[in-house]
Amino acid sequence: MRLVLLFLLSLNFLPAASQADGQRAFRVLFYNVENLFSPKNDPSTNDDEFTPDGPRRWTWRRYRQKLQHVAKAITAAGQWETPALVGLCEVEGDSVVADLVGRTALRGQGYLYIIGQTRDPRGTHVALLYQPHRFKPLHHESIPVRFTGRRHKATRDLLHVAGLVATGDTLDVLVAHFPSRYGGEKESERDRTDAARTLRTALDSIAARRADPSFLIMGDLNDEPDDKSPRLLLAAGGLRNLYEGIPRRDMPGSHKYQGQWSRLDQMIVSERLLSPQAPIRLRPGSFRVFDADFLLTEDKTWLGLRPFRAYYGYRYEGGFSDHLPILADFLLGE
Repeated sequence: MRLVLLFLLSLNFLPAASQADGQRAFRVLFYNVENLFSPKNDPSTNDDEFTPDGPRRWTWRRYRQKLQHVAKAITAAGQWETPALVGLCEVEGDSVVADLVGRTALRGQGYLYIIGQTRDPRGTHVALLYQPHRFKPLHHESIPVRFTGRRHKATRDLLHVAGLVATGDTLDVLVAHFPSRYGGEKESERDRTDAARTLRTALDSIAARRADPSFLIMGDLNDEPDDKSPRLLLAAGGLRNLYEGIPRRDMPGSHKYQGQWSRLDQMIVSERLLSPQAPIRLRPGSFRVFDADFLLTEDKTWLGLRPFRAYYGYRYEGGFSDHLPILADFLLGE
């Protein structure tokens, strides 16, 4: 009986990947959590819509339920263990992320977090959750988007976090939420290409300081992979969009608008991370949209299924988000 107990206890310390080849799995998730606001009114931002007296009647009970739902999605996406890294966008601020990691089912997972700065009038930020025993931050910076036009959308900063993984190698993680298409896709396109140029400049700056860096970019780019801003980001070479080569019928996307699924949420990696010999490398075929049944609901307007949202228009549904999470697995070690 004692031997059985020791064996069961030892399972808690086994990495998710095979012990025989010495590899360890490292799961990464990105999730646009759609309007994760605290009901407390912030007079410095335009957040009145998500307050108890606002048009959505955003109460503390609804807020707490939303937190639990986001935690459920992250936990379920981890399967055997929660993801090592979680990129988030549309979180209101520091207190909201603190509540997410400290007042939900994520509390026992040991997550710490880093949050970017914002110039968004509504006060939304991007953030990175990380488990410090699997990713040790060395440096982080919040990078404001440099706009070229007189008229543009104030937006969230890009977030760069460089950290060590278990092999001792450095992974440069960048979390982005490009300006929205509000006001028209073409009319707002320049803002997103400015965001892509800013991100590319940041990558080039990192590459100038450190030879052959390993980049992991994740975010809601508010464009399809074949649109101008993602193509601009990849134009200088050395990067690969993980949607590349995946037929749309096999993976239509993570966001649905007027009956059409889109691939706004993306992961882009250094080509180095695709090499089978790299100490940090993508597990082939692991990139996917996490479309668990509980994250979806019947689309009565456009047919099929759609993401189960907290609000559908101004009608409270009590769901999760208008986006589905995306994730990928990396292998660490020889």
